[in-house]
Amino acid sequence: MTRKTIHWPDALFNIVNYFLLTLLVIATIYPFYYIFIYSISDSFKAQSGVYLWPAGFSLESYKAAVHLRGISQAAFISLLRTIFGTAITVVCCSFFAYLITKQEMPFRKVIYRFVLITMYFNAGFIPWYLTMKAYGFQNNFLLYIIPSALIGFYVILIKTFMEQLPASLEESAKIDGAGYMVIFSRIIFPLSMPIIATIAVFAAVGQWNTWFDNYFLVENPKLQTLQLLLYNLLNQSNNLSSMTSEQLTRAGAQKVMTPQSIQMTITMLVTLPIVLVYPFLQRFFVKGIMLGAVKG
Repeated sequence: MTRKTIHWPDALFNIVNYFLLTLLVIATIYPFYYIFIYSISDSFKAQSGVYLWPAGFSLESYKAAVHLRGISQAAFISLLRTIFGTAITVVCCSFFAYLITKQEMPFRKVIYRFVLITMYFNAGFIPWYLTMKAYGFQNNFLLYIIPSALIGFYVILIKTFMEQLPASLEESAKIDGAGYMVIFSRIIFPLSMPIIATIAVFAAVGQWNTWFDNYFLVENPKLQTLQLLLYNLLNQSNNLSSMTSEQLTRAGAQKVMTPQSIQMTITMLVTLPIVLVYPFLQRFFVKGIMLGAVKG
């Protein structure tokens, strides 16, 4: 029986590689883990330090977060924004990408280059603000979904994927009398589901996390998103403790929360939906990125 010889340079490289990757994973996961254990810790014990385990155990901070003024309405608006914004982005980008692949489309290359330009050049904040106001998007829910309907990066990924589909499928459909809409909806779109799922993940995360447009163009509290509510609470930490104490008293809670505990809890609530959804779409995400990046 022959003994397998260890190639020490390769073994040393693997050890160092695994060690560095492990540190990278810990550095990536620990901030989220820290927020979680802080949010379930006892509010006052956590002030002395939380590192690997919760300092005590309490869900009072979650009870406090639920009773904060406007949080349920903000969560509802964020959910609507994510659902409708993602759906419109996926439909518009995929159909536009399909049209760009058609050789008979007039000025196809010119239009495509205009889309590409938007990835490299931005008009700036003031033109964006004036344009949104001119279109009537101020204090309007459409502000959250219409401006993001067409994004150049998504169009490139979908177009590249669609160009790799067999042309014979579309040709046979045309022989049977199918038009562009039928071909797209019944053949091209279903076959492009891996890249569509990838775009849906990108769009959903972007919609859920965005608060910039809400901050500058929406004054109606009924249209406030959960992310802007979190931003305001983080900037008002001095008033957060007294506000939480008053609302918890009305709700019948027994403890008063610290501002840091409420901040960590709301951050956890804002982050958790995306964290829960992503694992279900990960296999589509990886496959779509790999397939959509094969051609330039």
